[in-house]
Amino acid sequence: MSLALDLARGQQGRTAENPAVGCVLVKDGEIVGQGVTSDGGRPHGEANALQVAGRAAKGATAFVTLEPCSHYGQTAPCANALIAAGIARCVIAVIDPDPRVHWRGAALLQEAGIDTVIGLCEDEAFQINADFFGRFS
Repeated sequence: MSLALDLARGQQGRTAENPAVGCVLVKDGEIVGQGVTSDGGRPHGEANALQVAGRAAKGATAFVTLEPCSHYGQTAPCANALIAAGIARCVIAVIDPDPRVHWRGAALLQEAGIDTVIGLCEDEAFQINADFFGRFS
């Protein structure tokens, strides 16, 4: 998770209205993909990490600094992309406060049978996107 947080921290202020989200995919103790929300906010960190990993994402653990999105907007939901890629586990630092996502991304992952852990490095992830969280309080 520390690498995912470092990736997100490096994008602070560059993702427009979107949060800076880091994602690292690990399989058999090796990093198979990593990504961060792109400049301007799209693609999201998960999509970028999955693109790097390709088929190696199947069976991997995703470490994500913010709950994967679960709604269709300018991009497809990251939760669905992680499911389609066949990840086995998802470790989420903090739940997304956006009502379009809030607990829905995590629920989609769990319903797909993906082992989902929430709260690893939550305070640090919150601080990286404090402005984003502030819009929903």
